Amino acid sequence: MITRLGLAIAFALATPVAFAQDIHFTQFDMQPLVTNPAFTGMFDGRVRVAGIYRNQWASVTIPYVTFGASVDMPIVIERNGDYLAGGLQLYKDQAGDGNLSNFTGLASIAYHKFFGQTEHGGSDLAVGLQGGYCQKSIDLSRLYFGDEFLNGAFSQGISKEYTLGIGNSVNYYLVNAGVSFSQSASDKFGYTLGVAANNINQPNDAIEKKQTSNNTLDMRYTAEIGANWLAGERLSLRPAVLYQSQATASEIIVGNEFHYAVGNNPGFENFSTAVFLGGWFRTGDATMITAGVEFKGFRIGVAYDYNISTLNTSSNGNGGFELAIRYIAPNPIRFANKRTIPCARF
Repeated sequence: MITRLGLAIAFALATPVAFAQDIHFTQFDMQPLVTNPAFTGMFDGRVRVAGIYRNQWASVTIPYVTFGASVDMPIVIERNGDYLAGGLQLYKDQAGDGNLSNFTGLASIAYHKFFGQTEHGGSDLAVGLQGGYCQKSIDLSRLYFGDEFLNGAFSQGISKEYTLGIGNSVNYYLVNAGVSFSQSASDKFGYTLGVAANNINQPNDAIEKKQTSNNTLDMRYTAEIGANWLAGERLSLRPAVLYQSQATASEIIVGNEFHYAVGNNPGFENFSTAVFLGGWFRTGDATMITAGVEFKGFRIGVAYDYNISTLNTSSNGNGGFELAIRYIAPNPIRFANKRTIPCARF
C-alpha cells in the first residue's frame, strides 16, 4: 500500500514531465513513421501495414501499455522511378495509476528521388513531412494526494493543493519533418541514414488550466543509421543505431539483427521465409533481445527488455515486452523490373 501510494503521488507530481516525453519502441523498425516521416513508403511493395503492442514496468506499478498501428504506400509514381508516398500513423499510450493517456494520429507524406538506378537499387533521397492531432488525459480520481490525509485519516477527493487549476485533458496539433538517404553500394551491402525533428511547432501540452501555465512539448530530434550486409547466400547482418534527444532526456539504441532465409528465393527478402534474432543495448537503461519469423510478406517479431538502470532493484530486471506484426503486399511490376528500394532497413 505504501509503495503504490508513493508511486501514485510521484507520478502525479511528475505529470508535466511525463507529458513532455514521447513514446519509444524496442522494435523501432516496425513503426518507421514514428522514427522519421521520410521513411514513409520506403519499402518494396504496394502497401505496408504494421501494428505493435508494448507492455512495460508491470513489476513496478500498473503497466505502461502502448499500441501503435500504421499504413503507408506509394501514391504517385513517376516514369523515372521517383515517387510520392503517403501514410497514416496511430498510437495510444496509457501509463500508471492515473491512466495518463496519449492518443495521437499522424498523416505523413514523403517524396523519394532516385539516383544512379542500377540492378542493385542505386540511391534514394527522401524528404518527409508529418502532421497530426494529439489528445492527452489523466484520471485524477485514481490518484492519492498528501492533503487528503487529515488527522490520520484518508479522505480521497478533497485535495486542493495538487488539483487546483488542473484539468483532465489537453488537445493540440503536431508537426514533424525528416530526411533520409539510402544507397545500395553493391549487391551485398546497403545502408540508410536519416535525421528528423518532431514537435516542431512545440505545442503547449500542459494539463494545468492556470493562465500562467506554459509547459510546451519540447522538440524531439532523431538520427539513425542502419545497414544490410549479405554475409552469405542466406545469412544477412542488419546492424542499426538510433539516437533520440528531447529536452534533457536522450537515448541511444545500438545492436544487430541476424537474419537467415530458410525458404526459396532468398533474394526477395520481404517475401521469402526467414527467421531472425537480434541483440540490442539502450544506453543506461536496458539490454534487449528481438526474435521472429518472416513469410509471404509477413514479419512477426517479439522483443524483451531487461532493465539495467537504477530502477533494477525495484523492477528485478523486468523491463518491457513487445509484440509486433507487419505485412507488405508485393508489387509484381517492381519484381519484373528488378526495381528495389535501396536498403529498406527501416
